[in-house]
Amino acid sequence: MKFVCDGLTLSEAVMKVSKACAVRTTAPIMECMKLTAEREEVRLLATDGELSIQKVIKAEVLEEGEICVPGKLFADFTSKLLGEEIALSTSEKGMEIKYRDSVSYMQTLSAEEFPAINLDIGENSFVMKSGGFKKLVAQTTFCCAQDDSRPVLKGCRLEFGSELEAVALDGYRLALTHAEILAKSGENAIICPARTLNEIARMLPDGDGEVTLYTQGGMLMVGGESLTIVSRLYQGEFIRKENVIPTKFSTEVTLSKAELIASAERAAILNRGDKNNLVTFDIVPGSVKISSVSDYGNVSESVAAQVEGVDLVISMNAKFLLDALRAVDEETVVLSFGSAISPFILQGKESKESLYLILPVRNAA
Repeated sequence: MKFVCDGLTLSEAVMKVSKACAVRTTAPIMECMKLTAEREEVRLLATDGELSIQKVIKAEVLEEGEICVPGKLFADFTSKLLGEEIALSTSEKGMEIKYRDSVSYMQTLSAEEFPAINLDIGENSFVMKSGGFKKLVAQTTFCCAQDDSRPVLKGCRLEFGSELEAVALDGYRLALTHAEILAKSGENAIICPARTLNEIARMLPDGDGEVTLYTQGGMLMVGGESLTIVSRLYQGEFIRKENVIPTKFSTEVTLSKAELIASAERAAILNRGDKNNLVTFDIVPGSVKISSVSDYGNVSESVAAQVEGVDLVISMNAKFLLDALRAVDEETVVLSFGSAISPFILQGKESKESLYLILPVRNAA
């Protein structure tokens, strides 16, 4: 194999594809990126068994062939050659990388060892506006679980009805939002890894374009401009949102999102090292007193609010609160509480397309 290409073009492609390279694995081939030079293009492909990313770039192919190189190392190395014309070829020493008057070598593995990736996925399809999809991802995936105790919660449940409904939860908080669907065919619901959704959102350009998601046999595929993402979908029972979202409340608070964010951020600073990052709301007519106490000091300040219902003192994780607030588009938010120990919800005042649920924290103090 031998080809010549622009350093910047190669580096950008390698950086995108390397995100699918496995880390901390006993199979070295899974840490590799497969390079295939054919006709006038080079295909770069990586997979960790769950997520696969392929990128195609234009190149002057002098000799067709394929080889596997360590993905993360290759990404780091090519990122230092942005302004160069690069010639890559295989030799007895591995991958030969020529630039200016220099030659470097990188160890390789045979492309025959690389797992086969099925790119023929298209039984079901869902078409959305790119902007709507990106917004939906930003408003939900931060609520997905990070650990492997319940793998299905590391994904978002996407239900395709008259519109797309996305649900994410990690056991302590929940996000629910909706987006418009332009067209659909096939299955009604999937559970997609949050990591996959975030990678798809990153590949989509800003603007009024469209994105088509294809699913088949427990797999999802999205193709963009020379970039393709394939992912396994999670299988299993997802928690029913109807069983966790409360419908009756004793206290409703309406206030400025910006003022609440600023106050909660100040209150959270002193608790930054604490596991629960606890802040407390003391809700009384006309205001919410926001406070925090730690070994470093304490914060206590009031934010003007419209309060309906009974007085209430409730504590919560400041990060969970701030994540939800930043995901709401509106300038005025409504928080609805049932009691000091029951989950509360946060929404924009006008639009109800998104909802965030947060479990309170019992304050030992």
